[in-house]
This record gives sequence, structure tokens and C-alpha cells, in this order.
Amino acid sequence: MEFYGAECPTCKEMEKHLLKLKEVEGIEVTQFEVWHNSINQSIMMKYAKSRCMGVPFLFNKKNETFLCGLHDYESVKNWAKGVKE
Repeated sequence: MEFYGAECPTCKEMEKHLLKLKEVEGIEVTQFEVWHNSINQSIMMKYAKSRCMGVPFLFNKKNETFLCGLHDYESVKNWAKGVKE
């Protein structure tokens, strides 16, 4: 899952990695806009648990790993596949 803000420039950079992840690896990440949607914001708080209070915030429900902020493509791919760095 990715939690992002609609106008967030860092989130727009991360979006490039998520698109590549879908195209290259066939992994699609569900996205939740949190700056304009209070329900999605509540969902983010449930998973963030004070680990990350900003966006972009990526959370992998399978292994409960997360990424906070901007990361390179390899880090995003490893996160999505559950590979420990």
C-alpha cells in the first residue's frame, strides 16, 4: 500500500518507481490519497503507528515492512518483494 498526498512532489517522484514496479515486476501497489481523504488518513495512521508521519508512506501487509519518504527503485522493489535490505 502507498499513502500519498495529491500535491506532494516527493510522492510524484515515488510514483515513477511504482509504475516501473508494475511494468517490470507485475507488482501493483494499492494507493491511498491522504491529504484530501480523512478515511484514507485514518487507514494510514493504523499502519504507520508513529513509524512514519509523512508521505509517501509504503506499507507491506504481508511482512509489515515499510518505507517512509523517497527511495530508489531497487529499495522499492525489494520492499514489494519482501526482501530484507
